Amino acid sequence: MSGQRVWRVAAGLLLALVWCGTAKAQKPGGILRIYHRDSPASMSIHEEGTNSVAIPMMAVFNNLVLYDQHQAQNSLDTIVPDLAESWSWNEEGTRLTFK
Repeated sequence: MSGQRVWRVAAGLLLALVWCGTAKAQKPGGILRIYHRDSPASMSIHEEGTNSVAIPMMAVFNNLVLYDQHQAQNSLDTIVPDLAESWSWNEEGTRLTFK
């Protein structure tokens, strides 16, 4: 590549950077609009068993516990509380109690 061509490419990249400007941060708040293909009878994940209810409502309800999202591999050691403050097993290991 000739020296003149290198300068033209560099000038073009510089012009593109200046022309594009800086990225602007998104504003908090607002309305999220998504397409939903169905009209379920209710939005209760306990009464309905379809993806039409489960997918949009999963962000509404918390779990008792969940896996630590900062760990690459899920295991019993990476379970962290969400709504539960603590949990314990009975002596036989057959009953789990959440506080």
